[in-house]
Amino acid sequence: MVTVRRWWDHKALQVSLLALALGGAWILRQTQGEFLMEAYQVISSPLQMLSPGMTPEERQAELLRDAQFMELQTRITELESQNKKLQDLLGYVAKEPLASRPIPARVIGRSADHWWQQVTLNRGSTSGIQPGYIVKAEGGLVGLVESVTANTSRILLISDLKSQVGVTISRTSTKGVLRGDSSAEAVLEFYEKVPSVKVGDLVSTSTYSQRFPAGVPIGRIKSLDLKKLPASIARVELFPPIRTLDWVAVYPKPQNLDLENQQSATQKTHKSN
Repeated sequence: MVTVRRWWDHKALQVSLLALALGGAWILRQTQGEFLMEAYQVISSPLQMLSPGMTPEERQAELLRDAQFMELQTRITELESQNKKLQDLLGYVAKEPLASRPIPARVIGRSADHWWQQVTLNRGSTSGIQPGYIVKAEGGLVGLVESVTANTSRILLISDLKSQVGVTISRTSTKGVLRGDSSAEAVLEFYEKVPSVKVGDLVSTSTYSQRFPAGVPIGRIKSLDLKKLPASIARVELFPPIRTLDWVAVYPKPQNLDLENQQSATQKTHKSN
């Protein structure tokens, strides 16, 4: 008994410190450090308030300056991003022949309920845009001008469920109709029962198209269902960034399409007579 008491007299301080350390570690683990942070805040807050040269009003002003700086930095980053996109679009536009240069425009309206159906541009009839004009972006075809006001245009996107585009497979000239699917992909229905296509084939607008010029890039075959009835179908990954559309180029409707439509209307009139 005497031996134990002597051992305790010599080791009591060490055992107490060890127990305190273990208890603190257990509390720290259980509270995920919250207790330590609270203790730090309680101890440091009075010291911060008493810090020489820093009154509560000055600290509030400093916090306000920090918030204003972050706001300004965010705006600069956004402007730099928009400038880069505009420069890319202007470079894309500059590649076109001078006689058929498109009208650059920016997307200013897009409803969450119609995200894949339509967008509104900041250019309209005042800029020379008319219904039926073609809308493209880097990557290819975006859609068609559906209606205009003096300063805005509403665009029917190729991803809209109502959208139908006559297309061709570049490698084999296989034809079909591309329909929107309210996503970054579209459904291609072939005219042939057994089309000559494979995954990875490129898709562009067809010479059969009544609304779009031929040869405009659209996307790439992502998957095939050649057993689908009544016609084989494919899923097409769209090239244009429909999901994040920002800047676009608006092109006049090609004159040859107007001539084709006039000829078609004339033929129908003769047949009806």
